[in-house]
Amino acid sequence: MTGENYAAEAEILKLARVLGVEPARLGYLARVDPGDLRAFREQVTDTLFDANIAVLQRMALAARLLPGGVLAKIAEKVFGPLLCARIAGVVDVARGVDVAKRLSPRFLAEVAAELDPRRASAIISRIPLDTVLAVANELTRKEDWITLGRFVGHLPDPTVRRALAEIDDPGLLRIAFVLDDKSRIDHVVGLLPADRLGRVITAAGSAEDLWIPALDLLNHLGDARRATLKPLLGSLPDGFRERAQATIR
Repeated sequence: MTGENYAAEAEILKLARVLGVEPARLGYLARVDPGDLRAFREQVTDTLFDANIAVLQRMALAARLLPGGVLAKIAEKVFGPLLCARIAGVVDVARGVDVAKRLSPRFLAEVAAELDPRRASAIISRIPLDTVLAVANELTRKEDWITLGRFVGHLPDPTVRRALAEIDDPGLLRIAFVLDDKSRIDHVVGLLPADRLGRVITAAGSAEDLWIPALDLLNHLGDARRATLKPLLGSLPDGFRERAQATIR
């Protein structure tokens, strides 16, 4: 399986989430160019988020009239996560941050799963660290790697560093596999402690379902970081070792 196949598999997982179907139903797309799959996923997302945009904008304007605490209660008890995710794309940034700080981590995690981070990046990047960590812990508990992966590119580096420190090695691999911008993988890995990457790759050897995420990670590392892993490859199990060696050769 090539790096392009890995990318297609990751895109199918994310497209299935947007469409609300099981990934197996989209298996026939495995040979489609990953860039085309991503473009289609973003088109579907845009269509969903742009539906009733005028109504959402009026709701966002009306939200300015309510105190932040009252609006947060209405958001959780009346609007629900889907509507909140839609409104987040059009609400004033300062207002969005103020309300987000008042919402429970569990509800914010549900909103995050419905959100298009591209539309709320300014809000996401300003949410306090404690709130982000609480939401990340909730998403980790749910094993919602796709949502976590979609937000990495919209958070400041210190926040990403702290959040990844609380996620175990298998979880980190699964998040890296579904990052929207794979060109950032080497940079994100650089935020980890120096010895963590080796532990992550070694951990993948103990679970065959982690091989593809690990190989995809290796495929997106820079040459210098790949070189540091070569001494570790000999301890990997047969099958995985050969594919890892071929990837970083």
